[in-house]
Amino acid sequence: MKFSKTHTLKEIAEIIGCQYVGADDFPVYGMNEIHVVTSGDIVFVDHPKYYDKALQSAATIVLINKEVECPLGKALLISDDPFRDFNKLTNHFIPFTFANVSISNSAIVGDATVIQPNCFIGHNVQIGKNCIIHSNVSIYDNCIIGDNVIIQAGTILGADAFYYKKRPEGFDQLLSGGRVVIENNVGIGALCTIDKGVTGDTTIGEGTKIDNQVHVGHDTVIGKKCLIAAQTGIAGCVIIEDEVTLWGQVGTTSGITIGAKAVVLGQTGVTKSIEGGKSYFGTPIEESREKLKQLANIKRIPEIIKNLK
Repeated sequence: MKFSKTHTLKEIAEIIGCQYVGADDFPVYGMNEIHVVTSGDIVFVDHPKYYDKALQSAATIVLINKEVECPLGKALLISDDPFRDFNKLTNHFIPFTFANVSISNSAIVGDATVIQPNCFIGHNVQIGKNCIIHSNVSIYDNCIIGDNVIIQAGTILGADAFYYKKRPEGFDQLLSGGRVVIENNVGIGALCTIDKGVTGDTTIGEGTKIDNQVHVGHDTVIGKKCLIAAQTGIAGCVIIEDEVTLWGQVGTTSGITIGAKAVVLGQTGVTKSIEGGKSYFGTPIEESREKLKQLANIKRIPEIIKNLK
């Protein structure tokens, strides 16, 4: 998330009521989740295990729960609860506002786009030309949809990220201030759910086609001309490069990369990053040819044992 104007370190500290290390006028351009931070962003960290990762990230402002040595060129915001204060900043810069109409007055809809009955289109949504939005689709605030996009009935774009901190009294949700960005010529099936980024964008690349009942987690980036079959579940912060095929009921862990033109066969669990240009199968995932050989050999075990007697 980039702010509409540059703020100073002192201004940000005053919003959340915390101490800081750095010049009063140290520039702050935005805030982002650690997977997508860039220079000028705030990132938060609240566990010593991840201090180094945050301090060495591209972010130049670290919201942290302990005063540590500040790396050159960076600034610190010292908070007793960085998770809570990151949520405060999200609420400050992207406040939730109710929409009591089906299509917000701030939404922009392109020429020749058709929106079927019972759809909800939130604030600041942009929909391009020649799109078809079928019935009962919900498009949350700030989503961006390109030209020639088809979205089938019941799909939801822009729901909150599945991102929680466990506290003694229960789970505290990290508020989502990001967006969903759908590029040109994308097709999305019925009853799909595509979560918005925590602070960045969940992106579906140009020409990609998604089947029914597919889930895409927060901050995931799907490349161009991918095919994703029904009941696939893609976790948050996954990078899927161009022309990847995921067959039915594939599931992924978070934070991995699937290389360009990879093919993942049905019911595979993608537990790690995989190279492009190959076919994969199984859980744990392996190249499909090797995995199928293993399964064939397992079937031969009774025969092998019998011959040994």
